[in-house]
Amino acid sequence: MKFRWSRAACGVLAVASLGAALSGCVALVGGSAVMAGMSVADRRTTGTQVEDQGIELRANNRIAEVLGDKAHVNVTSYNRQVLLTGEAGNEADRQTIEKLVREQPTVRNVFNEVVVAPFTSTLSQRSKDTLITTQVKASLLDAKDIQASAFKVVTENKVVFLMGIVTPREAKRGAEIARGINDVTKVVRVVEVISEDELARMQPQSAPVVTDDSGKAAAASAPTSLSESSLSTPAGATATPVK
Repeated sequence: MKFRWSRAACGVLAVASLGAALSGCVALVGGSAVMAGMSVADRRTTGTQVEDQGIELRANNRIAEVLGDKAHVNVTSYNRQVLLTGEAGNEADRQTIEKLVREQPTVRNVFNEVVVAPFTSTLSQRSKDTLITTQVKASLLDAKDIQASAFKVVTENKVVFLMGIVTPREAKRGAEIARGINDVTKVVRVVEVISEDELARMQPQSAPVVTDDSGKAAAASAPTSLSESSLSTPAGATATPVK
C-alpha cells in the first residue's frame, strides 16, 4: 500500500517533529510536563495516564540500574499493563528485565516481547520505526470508522504493537490499518477488549434538556462523568499476532 500524506497525516508528523525538538525542555517545566501529556480523549482516566507515565519512568530507571548497557529495552505502559520491546544479550537478562518490571507498584501485567539478539537497532532503524509509528497514527486518524485516540502505537524493528482499550471491531480495523503501512513485517495487538455497550458507556453523555410544567426549558443537569473504577473494568489485555 502506498502511503499518501493527508492533511491529518501531515499534522501528526508536525506534532511528532515538534515533540522531538522540545524533548530537552521537559525537565524545565516540572509537573506541568506530565499534565501536558494527558489526553482528554484517552479512554484511560487522567489518574491512570499519570500512573502509566510513572511506571515507565521507574521501570526504565530500574532496568538501567541493574543491566546498564547490557540491554536495549523500551517500556510502554497502557492502563497499567506493560509492553517490553527491544533486545537483551541472553535469556537470563531477558527474564531479569521482566522481573524488574513486575516488581513495580501498580503494574497489572507484563508482555515481554524483548528478543535475545545482538543490539542491532541502529539510529537509522529506530528512525524507520519512528516513521512507521507516525504513519500508523496518521492512518488511524484518517479512518472514519475508528477512534485514533483509542490506540497506543509502538514499533520495534518494523513490528507494530497496538495497545488500547477497544472493541473487537476496533481491534480488527486497527490491525488492518497497521498492516497496510509500508515496511511493516508484523502487527501484534496487545489490547483489552470491551463490548460496544461498554464503549458507549465510556463516551461523554450530552446533558438532557429539562422542561418545567409550562414547557419552558429549565436548567439542565451536568453530563454524567465516569469514575476511575468504571474505566478500569476491562479484563487483562491479550497479545495477538495478526500478521
